[in-house]
Amino acid sequence: MRFLPCLGISAALGIAAFLSWRLLLRSLATGQGGDLVPKAEEGFTLTLDTFLHVQQLRKKRLRAFCGRSGKVTTLPRSREERTRLLSSLRVSTKLDLLYCQAPSTGIEEWQQLLKKLEEKENMTLPVLLPYPQRRALEMQLGEFNLTEIEAMLGSYTKVLFVRDPFQRLISAFMQGMGSSPSFSSFVQDVLDGGQHNASVTWKPLVSLCRPCLVQYDYVVVFGFLRQELGHLLRQAGLPAGILLPKFTDTQVRWTYSWLSEQMFSELSLHQKKQLSRFYRWDLSAFPFSSSLLTGLLNATET
Repeated sequence: MRFLPCLGISAALGIAAFLSWRLLLRSLATGQGGDLVPKAEEGFTLTLDTFLHVQQLRKKRLRAFCGRSGKVTTLPRSREERTRLLSSLRVSTKLDLLYCQAPSTGIEEWQQLLKKLEEKENMTLPVLLPYPQRRALEMQLGEFNLTEIEAMLGSYTKVLFVRDPFQRLISAFMQGMGSSPSFSSFVQDVLDGGQHNASVTWKPLVSLCRPCLVQYDYVVVFGFLRQELGHLLRQAGLPAGILLPKFTDTQVRWTYSWLSEQMFSELSLHQKKQLSRFYRWDLSAFPFSSSLLTGLLNATET
């Protein structure tokens, strides 16, 4: 029965949550080309200069990935193809914002924040776009025509949320996605389904968010939402501070780091290697050097 494994995992999460507080003093691993994430130390304050520097490093890594991966970098002329490619991209025409709706990356808190901002009457920003503003709180980018999409991609603030793909997979299992009785069988179902049929809940971010087509202004890593989003909002000309929700992603990050090792041990070596191939684009494009899948990917490629 699915109930018993989930009960055991829930108990493990409770224990890990307690232990994770003692792990908050650890520094995060660094990635290729310098520090890709700031240190998660008690009392650590992310300065604006550090935030901007980290963003440059993340985007530099992403550009290098796109330069060698051969991913789509131009908008298709076909409306149907554009709608398919941009299905996960959301826009706020009132706030001049565009973001990718990728589950289990902190997107839920971000959407709550945007809703609060959009409901403020004095939050309309000057927009120099060739069409009138639409007042819907959230719209899919693919609903607009080609001229409008190009204008938005050129002028809007574009935000991408990323998270260790293996932790996203664990989150999907914990949320009851699928009917597998164990994590190992759940992973096998994901692998058997392949990327083409993958649910958005665990679909690789490169396929979901099209970072080689959309030149994101900010790449926000799960575990640092509050400090990073504070700087991001101010840079975009939006209010920060008291409007920011109380993010718990830092604690969740360390809890899942502990839990990942336990659930990783349930998988066969073949499954681990297959997963590293399944998420190979995300592992190459984003700063996940501490992911349990990274070492396997390097070994497989070698």
